[in-house]
Amino acid sequence: MALKQQLEAFRAEFARTAPEGRVALYEAKIEELRASFAEDKAIGVGDRAPGFALPGIAGRQVVLEDLLRQGPVVLTFYRGGWCPYCNFQLRAYQAALPQMVALGARLVAVSPQLPDNSLGTAEKNALTFDVLSDVGNVVARRYGLVYALPHELREALRSNDKALSRINGDESWELPVPATYVIGEDGRVMLASLHIDYRTRLDPEAILAALRTARS
Repeated sequence: MALKQQLEAFRAEFARTAPEGRVALYEAKIEELRASFAEDKAIGVGDRAPGFALPGIAGRQVVLEDLLRQGPVVLTFYRGGWCPYCNFQLRAYQAALPQMVALGARLVAVSPQLPDNSLGTAEKNALTFDVLSDVGNVVARRYGLVYALPHELREALRSNDKALSRINGDESWELPVPATYVIGEDGRVMLASLHIDYRTRLDPEAILAALRTARS
């Protein structure tokens, strides 16, 4: 099943089983974010991708500049392994990884989770690409992706044992808007996809198409 269909099926099942009022709350907060988020300030196509050096699950620093010396980079910012939509996305990208590698690209996933939680995400989803921890959303902020969860959503996550203070190691309750970039070897962004509605994600085929275009 394609990523879009997986996300839609999960969304429908959640709507059927969620606590009363939860779906309406999430819908309202997505629309509030859509109205307030400065999407035009986020890194976009043609911009130079901000550099970073972030720890991977083995503790080794992964440096964007080093990766770009070897080829294009697919960089995806996700909310965390606690988010089921993120897990569907990461598994879909894992399935497409051999095709990305064949096109000369390196795949990197970044979240604000503490390193141990990033490790758990990688293990749970059997990920073999770089899974990095951007504690404090330092890098996501450079890309213009960061926002703070409203108090109603903080309470909803606490009720599900998903308190971000524990998962991310700070009290900011900040997350990146899910976003995926294809960055060329010159450091310029070739494809940029941001999703204010976290329940939608970029299909792997769009990434592969961008990589094929870059190679031709």
